[in-house]
Amino acid sequence: MTLFVFDIPESAVLTLNCSSSSSRVISGHQANPVHNWFYVFILIRDTDAAVNMTLRRVNVVILLLLAVAFLIIVQRNLLNLSDFLHKENPDAGMILPFEADFSPAVRLESARKGEELPVLITAAEERLGAVVAAMNSVYQNSRANVVFTIVTMNDTADHLKLWLSKTKLKNIKYNIIIFQPELLSGKISKDPQTREAAQPLAFARFYLPTYLPTAERAVYLDDDIIVQGDIQELFETNLKPGHAAAFSEDCDSASAKGIVRGAGSQNNYLGFLDFKKASIKKLGMRANTCSFNPGVIVANLTEWKNQNISHQLEHWMELNTKEDLYSKTLAESITTPPLLIVFYKRHSNIDPMWHVRHLGNTGAGNRYSPQFVKAAKLLHWNGHYKPWGRTSAFSDVWDKWFIPDPTGKFHPVRRHADDS
Repeated sequence: MTLFVFDIPESAVLTLNCSSSSSRVISGHQANPVHNWFYVFILIRDTDAAVNMTLRRVNVVILLLLAVAFLIIVQRNLLNLSDFLHKENPDAGMILPFEADFSPAVRLESARKGEELPVLITAAEERLGAVVAAMNSVYQNSRANVVFTIVTMNDTADHLKLWLSKTKLKNIKYNIIIFQPELLSGKISKDPQTREAAQPLAFARFYLPTYLPTAERAVYLDDDIIVQGDIQELFETNLKPGHAAAFSEDCDSASAKGIVRGAGSQNNYLGFLDFKKASIKKLGMRANTCSFNPGVIVANLTEWKNQNISHQLEHWMELNTKEDLYSKTLAESITTPPLLIVFYKRHSNIDPMWHVRHLGNTGAGNRYSPQFVKAAKLLHWNGHYKPWGRTSAFSDVWDKWFIPDPTGKFHPVRRHADDS
């Protein structure tokens, strides 16, 4: 505490107003024969304590800043050390022989223990190489616990089993179901113009809950596809409430633009259905409605069963044999029209990059850039020109996933022609 002594004349008027609690004024009067002075002693409490507190806070802030600076320096030194070690050991991160147990393949297998992801695909004998390539692309590009359900004919089952067991697909999970052709009795015409009439397996997609009775959701794939993304993403496609399936629109996506230019009405309902027929008219469908491509389907099997979709499809198949409801514009397609009717305005949409179509059409190689094809999640060679045939766009992409037939029965036509 500091003592201030002021010698003030008696006549002076002293007014002190100390509102601060940190100071006090003490006044006093002392008689003196010579001088009659007021001695005022002003005692002001020192502010040392407050100053010390402020200094302590400043010191704390400085220490914190120094600590942060120190940590930054340490981090930079560690990063520099890491870069130095990497340069000194360029093989770091490579899988060495003694690390075989930790190879990506083993890690991938260990990850396939989650919820099963059902994928249904059909396998015709003359297209068996396509099925294997499609399955290989699905399997290698996903960590999901994929389980394939393969619908095939009785004379193909043994060939398929051998192909899978003797190649790198020997560890995949799959079930083989034999298709019963009598299921289609009275439901398809014998018109030789319709290519699909001779391919009963094309109708397997109509009976998804029959082949996958315990699954709640599933993915259907045509055999002429290659998957380049993780099929888990496709499987998780958002389906709106009440929708039993999701398809890819066939006239407004990036993958469809330009490919069907000048192809008439094949991308709308008019290309598949005869709107002059009374049974079609009374449905109230618009002929110019964009169609969808059923080569890739994400199905809510619970809704499929609740809405009895399979029975609805059969109804239109049977009615077509009597009334010839399908348009002749796309006479070769007899699986798409029933789906278009049943799912009119009642389906969800698949991301266009998950169904890049028309690679089997003339000119696809000129209309798709290699960069676009590389970025696509799923490629579909629908059309006349298949990648295992003589001529096809981007057949080199398909070749990367093809696994040679160990029996030697199946050969891509291009390769077989080159070898001979």
